[in-house]
Amino acid sequence: MTIAERKAKEKENLKALILDSAKKLFLAKGIEHTTIRNIADAVSYSVGTVYVYYRDKNAILHDLHTQGFIQLGGEMRLLSAVAEPMERLKAMGRIYIDFALKNPDMYDLMFTIKAPMAYLQAEKDDEWNEGKGTFSVLHQTVIQCLEAGYFKGHHAEPLTFMIWSTVHGMCALHLSNRVKAVNLASPEHAVIDAYNEFILMINPK
Repeated sequence: MTIAERKAKEKENLKALILDSAKKLFLAKGIEHTTIRNIADAVSYSVGTVYVYYRDKNAILHDLHTQGFIQLGGEMRLLSAVAEPMERLKAMGRIYIDFALKNPDMYDLMFTIKAPMAYLQAEKDDEWNEGKGTFSVLHQTVIQCLEAGYFKGHHAEPLTFMIWSTVHGMCALHLSNRVKAVNLASPEHAVIDAYNEFILMINPK
């Protein structure tokens, strides 16, 4: 390994350490109560060193949210071997729900907290590449469903958005503890039960 390669590796390792430490602090203290100083202390570097990599907390949160999309995308890619588009669509929803319920804080960061989008706005970047990538995978599957004869009379893009927003809404209501507050018989199973009902609506037997 050359000196340049070693330095590049050291920078990558430090950036990863900053992200990991920031994530732990955000979970323990909350985003609002975590400062760049806290993060610097956690990695045993100066505040200035952290600012070399990230100009503010929004930039850190944006990179963390990108990690979440990489994780979710990796799980979705496992479905590429499922040739039948409707079966793939059903499985995508289950993976999405499973990810949300197992990673509530990351899911919140990916889809609810404004900081990652505020970072993009500060960069004057209107492209939400992580969201576009996830939507595109779903969109292509919906298109293939239409080509296979499903969803007759529907249009791919608004249908894709409807499917995404419906499943997201189920997850969001569960993660915000709204489900328990409406006295459902089995709130712990509400999201999965509702998703199964949704599947029966879009693909009745």
